[in-house]
Amino acid sequence: MEHTSPLERILRGIALTAVVVFFMFPILWIVLMSLQTNETILRSPPSMVFEPTLSNYQAIISGQLTGNTATLEIKFMGNLLNSIILSVGSVALALLLGVPAAYAFARHKFRGSEDIAFTLLSFRFAPPLLVLLPLTIIFQQIGLADTYIGLIWVYQLICLPLILWIVRGYFEDISPDVEHAYRIAGHSWFATFRHIALPLARPGIAAAGLLAFIFAWNNFIFALVLASADKQPVTVGALAFITASGIQYGQIAAAIVLSIAPTLALALYAQRYLVEGLSLGAVKG
Repeated sequence: MEHTSPLERILRGIALTAVVVFFMFPILWIVLMSLQTNETILRSPPSMVFEPTLSNYQAIISGQLTGNTATLEIKFMGNLLNSIILSVGSVALALLLGVPAAYAFARHKFRGSEDIAFTLLSFRFAPPLLVLLPLTIIFQQIGLADTYIGLIWVYQLICLPLILWIVRGYFEDISPDVEHAYRIAGHSWFATFRHIALPLARPGIAAAGLLAFIFAWNNFIFALVLASADKQPVTVGALAFITASGIQYGQIAAAIVLSIAPTLALALYAQRYLVEGLSLGAVKG
């Protein structure tokens, strides 16, 4: 076992602490702002000593935001529910379609398979404005404009290529000999996929699903153009905080905390799968 000196351990601890503080300080500052009134936030010089209040969260949850001169009604909790519906629905559909497709691309090579896979990947890097105009016209003609189903369909441009290419790499890392042995025992290819391939690739699937959920949650432009106010997620609903009556920084900070809470909780819950999944392909060779 490698021996480290006390000085080296101290320096390593200081370095790790500095990195954690550097990345976590903005989040901590937002949380502290959400517990202060606007007058406390704008005082000069700023101070870490204040009397915490939950009034900003109460205003966000109730939808009654108090400005400098008036009270504004914002359905932020409705936007939060829309984000959950759109993100969960998009990732669920992308996993349902993308995981079997990834397995097919990894195990069954056929003519044009790489071209098809690259075409699907190119959708992820295409500018959203490139498809928004034709999608708007098509959705209006087929009745999917301003619907959850239409938005979840469009979100596949974000989620499906990501899941397809990440999960495909994990299936390729799994030795096909294990599956061949299972097939020789008399099992069908679907049983092999369900009982052998899926359990072995579960960490990679979880990592891909989590990343797809984060990208879907943070999407802005699709919902801005294709959804009305009652279908918009938090990324678009946050625009309502910019008003002529002034900027309530504490309420904006509370909205940010509520917005990042679901993705942060999901990341903490799935961190074991995320670390294992992202490191799976780095140890082969």
